Amino acid sequence: MSKQIYLFSTSSHPDTINVNSLHVTLLRPDIDFYKYDYLIITSKQVSNALKCYNNDYIAKKALCISKHTATSYESIGGTVLDIADGYGDDISKLVMNYPKKSKWLYLRAKEIASDFVSTCRNGGFNIDEKIIYETSCSKDIETLQLKPDSVFIFTSPSSIKCFLNSHQLSSDSKVVVIGETTAKSVPKGVIYKLSDETSIESCIKLAKTF
Repeated sequence: MSKQIYLFSTSSHPDTINVNSLHVTLLRPDIDFYKYDYLIITSKQVSNALKCYNNDYIAKKALCISKHTATSYESIGGTVLDIADGYGDDISKLVMNYPKKSKWLYLRAKEIASDFVSTCRNGGFNIDEKIIYETSCSKDIETLQLKPDSVFIFTSPSSIKCFLNSHQLSSDSKVVVIGETTAKSVPKGVIYKLSDETSIESCIKLAKTF
């Protein structure tokens, strides 16, 4: 009998029990999109937040952290400039392929896991930041009744943090993480598997190997 797979993510998948570990609050700071050449987007939540604005952003190509994020931006009429491999460090490498005179706007969450902006600024690149959404732990994860001997997929550092507020991970836990940034939040002593790609599909494929 296959093990039950719990997916801690704002996205869902039919092969898992989806647990929305985060409550997302969309913000609407004033933004003059015409000041910038390019946008930087690291979450599909940014695309959701952009729906609150007029279509000024559509003229701006976006550097997206992953294919999934790129798809979300295209779904609201945006054009993708480039796609990173799912990590913040890779974004800084891609930014450095463009002229230093380019003006970038990083649309971000209140809390972030990567400091690629500092790396770019130290290299002489012009990047502004706007906090366009914030997250908090959802009630769903607090009241979750876990089935024994299950597999847990975590898709962000925040999903692990929220899980640990109400539950525990041990050396016997079966854990899959979506990328190296998320892996850094796994408690010491907990063995995990790292997905080959930064996608939910890749995580589920790996989870089914337990």
